[in-house]
Amino acid sequence: MEAVVLTFDIGTQSCRAAIVDDKGTILSQTQEKFATPYFSKNPGWAEQTGQFYWDSICKVSKQIKANSGELWSKIAAVSITTIRDTTICVDEHGAPLRPAILWLDKREASIAEPLPLVKQALFTAIGMRESVALIRKVSVCNWIMQNEPEIWKKTHKYLMLSGYMHFCLCGKMIDSTANIIGHVPFDSKKRSWQKTSDLTYCIFPIPRRKFCELCEPGDIIGAITRQASEQSGIPEGLPLVATGSDKGCETIGLSCTTPEKASVSYGTTATIQYTLDRFVEPQPFFPAYPAALKGHYNPEIEIYRGFWLISWFIREFGEKEAREALNLGVSAEELLNKRLREIPLGCEGLILQPYFTAGASMPKARGAIIGFSDVHTRIHIYRAIIEGIIFGLIDGKKMLEKRMKTQTKGVYLSGGGSQSAEICQISADMFGVPAYRSQTHEAAVIGSSILAFCGIGRFNSVEQAIEEMVHIKDSFVPDMKRHAAYEKIYGEVYSKIFDKLRPLYEKSCQLEGF
Repeated sequence: MEAVVLTFDIGTQSCRAAIVDDKGTILSQTQEKFATPYFSKNPGWAEQTGQFYWDSICKVSKQIKANSGELWSKIAAVSITTIRDTTICVDEHGAPLRPAILWLDKREASIAEPLPLVKQALFTAIGMRESVALIRKVSVCNWIMQNEPEIWKKTHKYLMLSGYMHFCLCGKMIDSTANIIGHVPFDSKKRSWQKTSDLTYCIFPIPRRKFCELCEPGDIIGAITRQASEQSGIPEGLPLVATGSDKGCETIGLSCTTPEKASVSYGTTATIQYTLDRFVEPQPFFPAYPAALKGHYNPEIEIYRGFWLISWFIREFGEKEAREALNLGVSAEELLNKRLREIPLGCEGLILQPYFTAGASMPKARGAIIGFSDVHTRIHIYRAIIEGIIFGLIDGKKMLEKRMKTQTKGVYLSGGGSQSAEICQISADMFGVPAYRSQTHEAAVIGSSILAFCGIGRFNSVEQAIEEMVHIKDSFVPDMKRHAAYEKIYGEVYSKIFDKLRPLYEKSCQLEGF
């Protein structure tokens, strides 16, 4: 009998369920867009209940069951991939003690207790004192310890969202090493929890007893419990296979398992990620992530507010397109993307730097748009956003290539932005190498399904599964004349913006009390 797998994908904005066969075809799919992706009790907070995520899984599971007919009886395994750095405190029974805190939450702990003097000196010596201070502040575990000590005392396990979903499905508090990406004491190189003696353990001083059990991607975690089956409709007893984070599964689902292939994700967070069989830090003292491919690592550069900027633009400046899109039954993005060709490359001098949310490596960075003149329109700003995000990823590409000592031969695109042929062509022109799209922009679903099939023995290796399940749909050849123009803009303007504006960013942060 033909075997298929059932895969779930929990994103920031929605939850998906898909039934996928061993040729990489999505046979049935459903999506639940979150009316309220998160709630904020205070400005900058982003929380959601654990029950909300489980209810979403149950809802899309029942929907796809109703739509899939006889396919439902052919499901041989279940897998799930989720957003990263989203954590939840549970008691010994697996019950959430407070809402999950999402990756985009901006609360900060007020760190009064100093680090040991020896470690202070070490962090100062390696130029990481400011970054370590920021990481301590933004680490959710530190905020909970400080502001909700009773909750922390009752916390049996401090789980990633993926680990909590595993518990809901199979009753075990266990997670894949490829999911442990966030502000926790994890040794990415060894793919294990840190020891208390490790250098950076003091930044996130979580008692080791609060860590969950770890497994590797492709391992069978357990079986769907009766309770989970009754609530979700998923057949009881099906094996649950460990996968990796959404970005890690995208990289697998794009066939990017060798260092000459760049996995570029145009999602809420935009990323450029590679796969290596050796550990290479993407930036000094920032770890490569454990890959969803066993024994491999994913050096990555992130733009936290990536294609979120498109949503921001539509909300603030795209009311006209939003109305038209509603009448036409299309998305506002589709209408805006068609107009990208109206604007010349470089946007007639308008350049955007996309650091609307600062990262740990540039804690004082801000977003910037420079070069306005009286010729500029809303669509100039829209194209400048697209180009600015890609310039930021080119920054990452150049940095990663230098550290990995490799050259990129192609960029493989996924995420919502990759649905636009215009954006794909701009990507090829700007990166200067061919850009590729696979059979679906839902690369995370394909990557998660690949690992599920490997887990039940359908394929002998991830590489074999990729050969059968990932299919390049189309490619975009770079116009090298346009690439040369972009390189000039990058080298002579974009690459200089941050250093020129850094003193002003720092002064602005001081004036605003950040």
